[in-house]
Amino acid sequence: MYVWPCAVVLAQYLWFHRGSLPGKAVLEIGAGVSLPGIIAAKCGAEVILSDSSELPHCLEICRQSCQMNNLPQVHVVGLTWGHVSRDLLALPPQDIILASDVFFEPEDFEDILTTVYFLMQKNPKVQLWSTYQVRSADWSLEALLYKWDMKCVHIPLESFGADKEDIAESALPGRHTVEMLVISFAKDSL
Repeated sequence: MYVWPCAVVLAQYLWFHRGSLPGKAVLEIGAGVSLPGIIAAKCGAEVILSDSSELPHCLEICRQSCQMNNLPQVHVVGLTWGHVSRDLLALPPQDIILASDVFFEPEDFEDILTTVYFLMQKNPKVQLWSTYQVRSADWSLEALLYKWDMKCVHIPLESFGADKEDIAESALPGRHTVEMLVISFAKDSL
């Protein structure tokens, strides 16, 4: 459990857009140490952190991150991608879903997008703000995005000051190739 390069890039994107965050409902999935979610909460968003319900130690790390950052108002819930649970059903509509380096294992891609699709049903205008580390040119979300009626916009890192080897006095993201995406419903009428 440590801060991954993608988390720093997503945190930078949140900081760049901090003026639009107050009052927004934000859910971080696969939160781990929760850097992006913590930044969103510090910028005034109403944040829920989540990690796998099957990994209670990950949920405890989320709680510790909230405690260390004096954020008692941030809720932590267990969500397992691709599984419908009481916690998933009980979530209020979200404005933004954060996902830092969740597109790590290709066998998880559809479960992640299934969960996001479910959340999009509650608020069709929700956006998934996601960073991922390029690990293989063979891995793609394109077919799954089409299947789930979603579209993806690539956000150039230089557009929000994240095109450096170090951000905010951190050695991250280093020389890792990190990409930023905004995923939403493909329907133009929404």
